[in-house]
Amino acid sequence: MVNWARMYDCRFDTDRVPELLERVERENDDKAWEELGYRLILEHDLLSLAGLAALPRLVRLASGHADARHLAGEIIERAAGHHGGDELLADSADAIAEFGALLDRHLQSRPADYLATFRALLAVREQYHWANALGDFTDDFYHLACPHCAAEVTIAIGDHGRYSAIRDWNLGDVDRRDLRPAPAEELLGVGRWMHETTVRDGEALLAKGIAHLFGKAECPTCASVFTIADEYEAANRPVLQ
Repeated sequence: MVNWARMYDCRFDTDRVPELLERVERENDDKAWEELGYRLILEHDLLSLAGLAALPRLVRLASGHADARHLAGEIIERAAGHHGGDELLADSADAIAEFGALLDRHLQSRPADYLATFRALLAVREQYHWANALGDFTDDFYHLACPHCAAEVTIAIGDHGRYSAIRDWNLGDVDRRDLRPAPAEELLGVGRWMHETTVRDGEALLAKGIAHLFGKAECPTCASVFTIADEYEAANRPVLQ
């Protein structure tokens, strides 16, 4: 049983969130959903204790309310941050597992919010880094250091090309080298799951982007070859609580 008297929201109140949850449980109140959003999740991706406490109730609503599904997903995507609610998160394990199954079913319906749902499912699978970093591969850039010579390399995966380059703020991306996408049969771990899921769901652009993201890049400075996802993840993975 949640002790709401200790569950501060992002406005340092303890009474509004339970009231708002009761409102959205009774009726699909747009204003209540909007207020819940800024009370549960603060700017700069900070998460309140009230957000974690509200998670099981949001999951119960998620099958019938897109607002509940999106808000629950945003909360789980931030679960690796500093929130002081590890016990609340552990107590929500069954609800999170239920939410994961719901998200997977929703993905297979090929919804308009596919990417948001996919990112939420990554967070459910505790892939918090990719849940927050993954884009739609229309104009995505990843910046990392070459593991061999430490040169700052820009990786582009989008409509304007799929390449590694050195970014010059006057000339743009120079000395471009084509990326080498990973063959599907060579993908491992989360990269394989991401690719197989997007292929299953007919998301060809995402699947192609993931194959490049988990493929190889050549450093324009030293010509060494490295795995993009490994280097980017190593430099940007959040520290779990």
